Amino acid sequence: MRWDQLDRHDSAGALFSTDAVTTRTFDTPGFRGITFHEIRARSIINRVPGASRMPFEWTVNPYRGCSHACVYCFARKTHSYLDLDTGHDFDSQIVVKVNAPELLRRELASPRWEGAHIAMGTNVDCYQRAEGRYRLMPGIITALRDRANPFSILTKGSLILRDLELVRQAARVTDVSLALSVGFVDGELWRSVEPGTPSPETRLAVCRTLAEAGLAPSVLMAPVLPFLSDSPEQLRATVRAIAAAGGASVSPIVLHLRPGAREWYMAWLAQHHPHLVRRYETLYAGGSYAAKWYQRQVTRQVHEFAAEFGCGPLRRGRQVEPPVAEEPVVPARPAENTQLTLM
Repeated sequence: MRWDQLDRHDSAGALFSTDAVTTRTFDTPGFRGITFHEIRARSIINRVPGASRMPFEWTVNPYRGCSHACVYCFARKTHSYLDLDTGHDFDSQIVVKVNAPELLRRELASPRWEGAHIAMGTNVDCYQRAEGRYRLMPGIITALRDRANPFSILTKGSLILRDLELVRQAARVTDVSLALSVGFVDGELWRSVEPGTPSPETRLAVCRTLAEAGLAPSVLMAPVLPFLSDSPEQLRATVRAIAAAGGASVSPIVLHLRPGAREWYMAWLAQHHPHLVRRYETLYAGGSYAAKWYQRQVTRQVHEFAAEFGCGPLRRGRQVEPPVAEEPVVPARPAENTQLTLM
C-alpha cells in the first residue's frame, strides 16, 4: 500500500506520517475479511472542488473505503491513490482516521474558520460498519454542537440512531440536516448491489424514527438503476414507502458511473444481467452520467409520485447532486492547491 506523498502538490509533506499507520483485523463475524488501517490524519475538514455542483463547500470524512460494498459506489476511484484496487479492496481495506474528533475540534477553533456548513457522508458512509467499533461520530457531532457549527449527514446506516440524542442537542443550537439514501425497495436487488448495507426497510425505519424525533429527514432516492429499479411501478412503490416513513422530501439521483465505479459495476452487470450491458453502453455513451432525457424522465416521474403521496422534492437551490472527490484543507492556512486525501 502506498501511503507516502499522497498530497504531491503540498510542500508541507504527507498528510500523516507512515509510522502512524496501525493495521488491524478483528475475528468477529461482522468484521471478518476486513482490514482496518488506523491513521492519525493531519487535517480533517476538506474543501469541495470549485467545479462541483454541490450546495456546500466543506466536508468531513472519518473513513476511506466502505464495507457497504455497493457495487456502484462512485468513491471507489479514491482507493487507487493508495495502490489498492477499486473493487474488493475498496470494500475490505478501510482507512480509519482515529484522531478525527480531536482534529475537528482543533480546526473548528481556528480563527480562520468561519463556521461554514460541513457535510458528512458525501464520500463514504460515516455510519458504515466500522463506526460501531471506532465510535468517531459522537466526538465529531459533539465538536460541531459545541461550536454551533451547521452540518448535514447522509447515510445508508442505522447506527445514526445511536447518536440521536447528540444530533437533537446539536439541532437546538445550529442548522442540522439529515438524509437517508434509499434508491429502491426491491429486496432481491438490494442483496445483490448493496450487500453490506442495512435493508431498505431498516433504513426507512430509521427515517421514521428521525421524523418522530422532529428532525425532518429527507431521502435521496439514490441511485435509480436504469432498467433495474426504474419502472413506474418500482418508482411509485419506493416513493410511497418513503412518504409512509415520514420522509420530509424525496429527490431522485440516477446512477452515475465514474472511472473506478464504472468498471466494477459493469462487471457485475455482465455477470448478473448480461442482456443489459449493451443498453447501458448506449445510455452512458456520453460519459459518467446517463443521457439527459433519461434523467429528466426519471425525475419527472418521481416528482409526480411525490406529489401524489405528499412528499415533495428538496427545495430549489438545495438539490443534492452526485458527490465528488474533495480536496483537503487545513482551515488555519489558505487552500491554494488541490491535494489527495484520505477521504
